[in-house]
Amino acid sequence: MIDASGDVKSYLESDRMLDKLESIEDKFEDLSHKISDPEVIAEQSTWQKLMKEHANLEPIVEKFREYKSVLKGIEDSKELLLEKPDKDFEEMVRLELEELQEKQEKLEEELKILLLPKDPNDEKNVIVEIRGAAGGEEAALFAGDLLRMYMRYAERMGWKIEMLSSNPTDIGGYKEVIFEIEGKGAYSRLKYESGAHRVQRIPSTEAGGRIHTSTSTVAVLPEAEDVDVEINMNDLRIDVFRSSGHGGQSVNTTDSAVRVTHLPTGFVVSCQDEKSQLKNKEKAIKILRSRLLELETERHNAEIANDRKSQVGTGDRSERIRTYNFPQGRVTDHRIGMTLYRLDEFLDGDLDEMIDALITSAQAEKLKGAD
Repeated sequence: MIDASGDVKSYLESDRMLDKLESIEDKFEDLSHKISDPEVIAEQSTWQKLMKEHANLEPIVEKFREYKSVLKGIEDSKELLLEKPDKDFEEMVRLELEELQEKQEKLEEELKILLLPKDPNDEKNVIVEIRGAAGGEEAALFAGDLLRMYMRYAERMGWKIEMLSSNPTDIGGYKEVIFEIEGKGAYSRLKYESGAHRVQRIPSTEAGGRIHTSTSTVAVLPEAEDVDVEINMNDLRIDVFRSSGHGGQSVNTTDSAVRVTHLPTGFVVSCQDEKSQLKNKEKAIKILRSRLLELETERHNAEIANDRKSQVGTGDRSERIRTYNFPQGRVTDHRIGMTLYRLDEFLDGDLDEMIDALITSAQAEKLKGAD
């Protein structure tokens, strides 16, 4: 084990984290050998599992090796100072030592974050459900604004979007819209969007120019796979009916719309966007599977921790998490007290600054719990 020596004692070493990091490095080296073994490569399912584990450890190992290099540099600098070099050289060594110690502190913080327990759903695709809540037509219009905002963000990230279900209004809003975003780390970035979003603006239908307040709710669910949630088909009641458009008029001459009811939980999912009854059924079951995974995750979190009561909020759909104020051109996230005065850019999908701040806040809360 490397010792920073002298009067500077490593935070990681004092917390016995170096042993853990060295164990991770050993495991990484073992995995590196295994994934290069022709016999292991021949077993594709095993090889893919090991490759994923190897990839997950790589950022930690790379950061740890950089950290060890910095500690070695600190040790070498201190040894040089003990040799009492001439004044100019001593000043240069002291400057280098100061830079290395600052880097040491920075790397320790980064390593602590890398060692935090990972959310098993972080790499999953997401299913996003947006619903107009308080405010009637204005809430439905705002739901449409949120839909466009997330679609633009997905485009910026290079993610793929698939509409699953929608219930549009006559004037361009949505009573409800459900869509899937497929992309690496989609859930890790979007999971903080769950909750009630509030808009303050003058509706186009308001003749008196008064500012109205409306809300829409957003639920971000990790996409569930068959291995995550097993659905017993005997627990489902499946009804078919004709698709209807605005005002309830029939838009299809066949019973292609599907309503799936999960009897044990009472969850109901309807899909009518596709002309094929089979495709609507598949989409409805995909949404249902993700809702059941969310339910199980919430039960698990309630049993083991208070994570959802942290500074970034519970993620509950009834919780007001953000306000979009049009007259002042600002968006405020109430969980972290952050306000940005660039509402137009935000609604155009420029969400990274806010999302990064939410992630940093969540990490800080986890680090407090780990202390």
